[in-house]
Amino acid sequence: MKKSLFKGSLFTIGASLWWGVIGVLYFNFVSFASTLELTIHRTIWTALLLVITTSYFSRWNEFIKIISKKINILIFFITGILISINWFTWLYAVKTNNLLDSALGYYIFPILSVFFGIIFLKEKYNKNKIISIILVAAALVYLLIKLGEIPWIGITVAISFSLYGLIRKKIKVSSDIGLLIETLLISPIAIFLFVFLIKNNMNIFSLSEPLLSFYLIWAGLITLIPLFWYIKGFELIGIGPASMIFFLTPTAQFFLGLYYFSQPLILDKLISFIFIWLAVIIYLNELRKE
Repeated sequence: MKKSLFKGSLFTIGASLWWGVIGVLYFNFVSFASTLELTIHRTIWTALLLVITTSYFSRWNEFIKIISKKINILIFFITGILISINWFTWLYAVKTNNLLDSALGYYIFPILSVFFGIIFLKEKYNKNKIISIILVAAALVYLLIKLGEIPWIGITVAISFSLYGLIRKKIKVSSDIGLLIETLLISPIAIFLFVFLIKNNMNIFSLSEPLLSFYLIWAGLITLIPLFWYIKGFELIGIGPASMIFFLTPTAQFFLGLYYFSQPLILDKLISFIFIWLAVIIYLNELRKE
């Protein structure tokens, strides 16, 4: 039991830090490409790698079972759009040096998921969960009043990922098979957009730029390695501990943005983060009880 807990924790910590550090550094490195092109490559190469892993592990039976229902295809198309919006927004944050706003989004998305679960799925709630939701709302209202702007990057990241998780709950499917279906459904759109970039001479990936193209191909692997690690960790330690460890991701992004990329943290934004950190502490305490 202790061995499984230790091994599962390592996988989950590794995945969370990959998302929070390695993924950030890689996509910052390849930000010579536009945010749109990076999203396109992330979609296409992820789909291709998932086809390979699904074949290697002989998982096509689950794939066929899921897509045999037309309603599932519609649901996965919607979740595919949502994950694409999430990827695009996060990649834009990395490219434009707005990592602190991205971190804000990943801090509040689990709490927003609780809110959506209460509203749409009639999930149980208590005083502490409501307080954490109110603290997040207060932080966003504070930013709006003090800075006169809504942190749209963080909100878009949080809402797209929360809705993604909410809708995915409707279908019982492995995370990798679900992502395979989503990326396959979105790939025709990605290819169409890539052709548009080529016609307007806006693409980086090409035969004339083999080294830069090689760097972009890694987008799929950078996406999938932490996913498989997190799935493995989740299986070994369960949803509560895995969800707690996930907060390493926005924490790593926060410190990378603050100290490595030297992004400014003004007092009003720090105060809003304090509200959100209090909400996260309350949320984590609730997870510990479950």
